[in-house]
Amino acid sequence: MADPSLTSPSEAPLRSPRAAPLSLSFPFLREDSRVWERGVPPQPRSLPSPLPTKRNRTYSATVRATSGPAFKGVCKSFCRSQGHGFIRPTNGGDDIFVHISDIEGEYVPVEGDEVTYKVSRIPPKNLKIQAVEVKIVHLNPGTKHETWSGQIISQLDEN
Repeated sequence: MADPSLTSPSEAPLRSPRAAPLSLSFPFLREDSRVWERGVPPQPRSLPSPLPTKRNRTYSATVRATSGPAFKGVCKSFCRSQGHGFIRPTNGGDDIFVHISDIEGEYVPVEGDEVTYKVSRIPPKNLKIQAVEVKIVHLNPGTKHETWSGQIISQLDEN
């Protein structure tokens, strides 16, 4: 015979002996873990970017991008700490994403810099594009520019 203390699925669901509801967070914390005792929940590890960079782009995508035409545009924004920015094409259209690994040259782009670039499709659906082989062709006058090594270059207005 079945044990009468067990409940059947048709009755009320089984409950944990603890009063608090169970909630999971990353990484899965237990009350007795050392991380839990510090009182500061750990931050989730950064996930890899789904965007193809120069390091993880396939050979065929690289060949397609390098064999394509070069376009001109203006740097709309670029954040060195986040590692990406956007280019406004001179022929109009939507802004184009640019990753830090696709910028060539010694200067960090700033708003207003004129650039040339080629485009590559962003998988998996290949509906969006990103700029690759980005080269600064004209620095925006009157702005401070920084080299990748951190040296700041002041540029005077050309009047």
